[in-house]
Amino acid sequence: MRWGKDARRTAGLMVGQPDYEAYVAHAAATHPDQAPLDRTAFFRLHEARRFGAGGGFRCC
Repeated sequence: MRWGKDARRTAGLMVGQPDYEAYVAHAAATHPDQAPLDRTAFFRLHEARRFGAGGGFRCC
């Protein structure tokens, strides 16, 4: 079971998807007063950041 999670995490990082579980742990540690984003909202936010919100390409 652990091997599958590690493989999925590695594959996600290889294609530029951040680790959701790491985000949840970070959010709980640094922002305990705020609820973390759900998985769908988290990936949509990072896709928008990666490819540029509004349809245009953005490097950084």
